[in-house]
Amino acid sequence: MTGAKDWGVNSHKEKTVYDFLEKLLFEILLRTDGRTTDILETLLDEKMTVRVISQEQVEAGDFEQSGEISGAPYFRRESILISAKSNIVVSHNIALVCSKYVPAPMFEALTARQEGIGKTISRLGLQTSRRLVDYGWRSEPESGGFLQKPFKLYFSPINEPMPYKKYCIYYDTVPGIHMMEYFNPHMIRHRLNRFMNEQH
Repeated sequence: MTGAKDWGVNSHKEKTVYDFLEKLLFEILLRTDGRTTDILETLLDEKMTVRVISQEQVEAGDFEQSGEISGAPYFRRESILISAKSNIVVSHNIALVCSKYVPAPMFEALTARQEGIGKTISRLGLQTSRRLVDYGWRSEPESGGFLQKPFKLYFSPINEPMPYKKYCIYYDTVPGIHMMEYFNPHMIRHRLNRFMNEQH
């Protein structure tokens, strides 16, 4: 955690308040089952833009053997969200799209457009639900499972845990998209710093 002098905070009590706010805002982000992009835009007071790093069809691999994921053929999409004004990488996301359970217009939009999954769902007016599978903090990104292969985060804090959430997007009663999202652990600090600067 950055020191009090970095915040323009002049007492231990005020720093404790900021530390609490940072923790609270991350808890809200990680625990919610709403659209992550909407929450990020609210927290940072900025629009988010998506950059698709890679998208490819993948083999079933080990994830299908577990029985938790089905719906081949599968499509793996790796992307990052960038804040429009500050131009910082806010999140790094891996999606496994199970094409059998995703409406055709959604699948076509994902393969053809540089657009976030949540925004695509909204634009197409699709009825979906989200179920949180896991969330927390970890020191290194998970590899394997539906992520298929190791990947390097676009933000790499040294020896610092990163917040993450894992959830499924359901169409009717089946999960059509499995999502893993890692968040920049400095982004709330960045927003609070900006707020403090605006007050001077």
